[in-house]
Amino acid sequence: MKISFANPATPKIGTVVVGVLDGGKLTVSAQAMDDATGGAVARAIKASTFKGSKDHSLAVLAPGGRLTRVHCMGLGKGKDVDALALQKLGGGIVKALKAHAASAQILVDAIEGCELEPHQMAAEIALGARLASYSFDKYKTKKKEHDKPKLGELKFHCADSAKAKALYDVEDKVADGVFFTRDLVSEPSNVIYPETLAEQAKTLARMGVKVQVLTKPQMKKLGMGALLGVAQGSANDPRLVVMEWNGKPKGRGRAAAKADAPVAFVGKGVTFDSGGISIKPSAGMEDMKWDMGGAGVVIGLMKALAGRKAKVNAVGVVGLVENMPSGTAQRPGDIVTSMSGQTIEVLNTDAEGRLVLADALWYTKEKYKPHTMIDLATLTGAILVALGEHYAGVFSNDDDLTWELVHAGRAVDERVWSLPLGPEYDKMIDSTVADMQNIGGRYGGSITAAQFLKRFVGDTKWAHIDIAGVTWSKTGKPTSPKGGTGFGVRLLDRWLRDKIEK
Repeated sequence: MKISFANPATPKIGTVVVGVLDGGKLTVSAQAMDDATGGAVARAIKASTFKGSKDHSLAVLAPGGRLTRVHCMGLGKGKDVDALALQKLGGGIVKALKAHAASAQILVDAIEGCELEPHQMAAEIALGARLASYSFDKYKTKKKEHDKPKLGELKFHCADSAKAKALYDVEDKVADGVFFTRDLVSEPSNVIYPETLAEQAKTLARMGVKVQVLTKPQMKKLGMGALLGVAQGSANDPRLVVMEWNGKPKGRGRAAAKADAPVAFVGKGVTFDSGGISIKPSAGMEDMKWDMGGAGVVIGLMKALAGRKAKVNAVGVVGLVENMPSGTAQRPGDIVTSMSGQTIEVLNTDAEGRLVLADALWYTKEKYKPHTMIDLATLTGAILVALGEHYAGVFSNDDDLTWELVHAGRAVDERVWSLPLGPEYDKMIDSTVADMQNIGGRYGGSITAAQFLKRFVGDTKWAHIDIAGVTWSKTGKPTSPKGGTGFGVRLLDRWLRDKIEK
């Protein structure tokens, strides 16, 4: 979608979008459009049930002259108009117009009670519209004409339009990362498997990201027995992809070298999860194409950081495998040796993501010595039992990091909820024949999975985000259509901006 910004104006042609406050109070631009149409806007509002409430809208069709429509968007109360409300408004504009107009002009005014300036408001609405414009329909060969979206261009009119553009241009690069993640998560497993997902990550090299791909022999040499154990049942060989973005100017001396240590993001990339020998039920197994969601987020985040030239040193590491049943597959009861040297009794081959992350986390910690390490994974069904499909679970060995992520999530509406770790849960994964087992029993499944991962991070500040409930949506949201959500890219980008990029 093409998005542009211009100074305030009263358009005389096409589709125009204006805001209406609670109680039917017209904004300055809405009043101007009402005057230009001989009172058509006010008459339409009076004749309808639309009163400017949040999330409500009214289309005034053919209001006069060469205007196609004036679309009134409800803003609610001025004090409630914040960044997230404006992003949702942008999504609502796209939903309302996508089948009816090729282009539209959005008029943005100062609103009493709103803390944002008009140029900031315009940038937020534009971001919401861009995020809502996403679709994944490349495999549909027969589209009915009325199903094809028409909306391709939005122009935002506001004071200080150059400032609005500058703000939006940064968010646009983050949206590119979100879209990349959504694309990767949405692709079927016959298209995205370890080798091809690694190839997708390699496309970031043209943006200045240093990308290295480790193959099976290299991982075997490093002793990644946990990751390789998961992969051994598949005809598709595993990969470990390392992406480095060095955007922070280098300092000098020993203290500077420590300050230049990267932040690391680690993603689970199971491109299809059948469950292995502990095979899943067939119903819903098609959803397991997005069990690489954590890896998708890390790759999308690295794209976003490179796109906006983030002043941060970041490393992204993703372990890519396919978990399949076969004559060579890992069996329940097998014992594997991880890169850390710790041994793992595999009681359930469907608890495979933690095995992949065990080696990926250890490799990242040992090679890059990051000051902070955050992993993302569609790790457990138990997180849906605990939190449903609206929050991700966050586990950490550092309380400050936990709350930083909680606040960042609230700011971008990618919400996370803190869950506990502790020695009581740690005991649940002790094995009688190995250093640990990969499941901890019926209860607290998300916690014992996180407790398992904690054994591979050492003293590094670390957080684990279980995104199993939020990676895919069957209903959609105003800024995220049905399907892959890209949840995590904006969350981590916001955290970096707030806490790391200084």
